[in-house]
Amino acid sequence: MNYAELKTNISAICENPFSDSELALFVQQAEQKIYNAVQIQNLRKNVTGVLSANNKYLATPTDFLSVYSVAVVNTNGTYEYLLNKDVNFIRQAYPAPTDLGLPKYYAIFGPNSNDDTELTFIVGPTPDQAYAVELHYFYYPESIVTAGNSWLGDNFDSALLNGSLIEAIRFLKGEADMVALYDKMFNESMALLKQLGDGKQRQDSYRSGQARVPVR
Repeated sequence: MNYAELKTNISAICENPFSDSELALFVQQAEQKIYNAVQIQNLRKNVTGVLSANNKYLATPTDFLSVYSVAVVNTNGTYEYLLNKDVNFIRQAYPAPTDLGLPKYYAIFGPNSNDDTELTFIVGPTPDQAYAVELHYFYYPESIVTAGNSWLGDNFDSALLNGSLIEAIRFLKGEADMVALYDKMFNESMALLKQLGDGKQRQDSYRSGQARVPVR
């Protein structure tokens, strides 16, 4: 289902001629809810970067949503996957900037000083030299509102449509039974999507800290 079809369906089901800005709001709110509820493997990226010597901070990509894995490439070419810890653990374990070595741990430190929306990683110990870094992460894809098509629209339009209908019926201050009906339909769609993203696509995952649901 592309965006033009999605808009037509929302207006037809709700029997209301919404404006383009209203429809865009409904759809983007639904996308945000879905992307933060399910870790869809198709919406994962891999990027490389560099940890500088004597600098324990590393910026995240601008479309970063959540971490899948962080690895440092050792001087012999092997991948050392960092363990996720709290910032206080890293501060306690490596309190001095001169605690140097091959990083073993990482944590999400928070926004950097230049951009309150861009997160930063902190690693421990502080890198003793420059290291290549490989980051696998989940990201916010371009909205179907601006792209015209999206993975959700092409592969799981039921979740996107039902999520948008919830926002639309609430905008119209619909009856409680109608809100409950759309909530039920959305939850059913999301259960199927979680079976895929957090279930079938996750059965052979190595890292145990990921969200995972049983496949039925």
